[in-house]
Amino acid sequence: MSSNQRVLMKGNEALAEAAIQAGCHHFFGYPITPQTEVAAYMAKRLPKIGGTYLQAESEVAAINMVLGAASAGIRAMTSSSSPGISLKAEGISYIAGSDLPCLIINVQRGGPGLGGIQPSQSDYWQATRAPGHGDLHALVFAPSSIQEMVDMVFDAFDLADQYRMPSMILADGMLGQMMEPVVFPEKSVNPVDKSSWALTGHQGKRAHHIVNSLYLQPDELEKNVKERFERYELIKSKEARAEEYLVEDAQLVVVAYGATSRIVRSAINTARGKGIKVGMIRPLTLWPYPSSVIAKAAETAQAFLTVEMSMGQMVDDVRLAVNGKKPVAFFGHTGGVIPTPAEVLAEIEKMTGGDR
Repeated sequence: MSSNQRVLMKGNEALAEAAIQAGCHHFFGYPITPQTEVAAYMAKRLPKIGGTYLQAESEVAAINMVLGAASAGIRAMTSSSSPGISLKAEGISYIAGSDLPCLIINVQRGGPGLGGIQPSQSDYWQATRAPGHGDLHALVFAPSSIQEMVDMVFDAFDLADQYRMPSMILADGMLGQMMEPVVFPEKSVNPVDKSSWALTGHQGKRAHHIVNSLYLQPDELEKNVKERFERYELIKSKEARAEEYLVEDAQLVVVAYGATSRIVRSAINTARGKGIKVGMIRPLTLWPYPSSVIAKAAETAQAFLTVEMSMGQMVDDVRLAVNGKKPVAFFGHTGGVIPTPAEVLAEIEKMTGGDR
């Protein structure tokens, strides 16, 4: 597929093609709705380009295969939906504890438990707070369109390599299943030099490289974790990203991410047509979270509204960023129910009193 060619693609398939073009030729996964097309696309494409597609016997096996491939310094990926990501959590922690880069796709569905197969954003806490056990983080990206899913795959791999940690694309069933035209960017893959740690065989010419997450001595483990958190602080200062939409004069700022932000944008445009001063902050990264952007908006806005496809998870981060300076309200649906522009508009009007 050539660059600069506008192609109509389903979100899941665009994710897979973007990963291939970003230099990922090794995929390990297990089918689960609504992300199965990612694996199906990889199954068709990777054998034709000399890559590896392997449907593992379980999600647990798949993430540990990613760990093994990443240990060799190659770009590797897995994809799943919410229950499957929970099964991968142990392996994600091993990957983070071993300082290995990889990409994990979560096309979210409703939960908890088996839940349903409709779109949801109820894995926010899992992605940003506890993608695995222990003191760790993963880079988390939140696309709102198929084009952004494509673009973020490239960034996710690059930053994973740069900081030696797992990246996650937090999509949902709506983005995974919808179709939009996309353009694949003209980017040459310039992977980070991994020769100082990758398990590529020493051939008697260098010391052994060891990939490990086991530290039986508490002092040694604490030192290792603290060094990792110094890197996390650097990431917070450099990599947090957000889009601001009509925020400059906004009395009310709505915070939304992913597919929900598309609905919010429509409601804001209608509200603006009625003279209501409302804008939106859309986090592009959920970890690191763009807290400073929200904190700056709190200096001029009168209130905040968070809209999510959950019972309210990102709203915690908005409240932390606002730090009590302004009221923060929440509106959302869960279980696969998608908020409508009319519902969001009604919340905007309720909070502003229709003020101009």
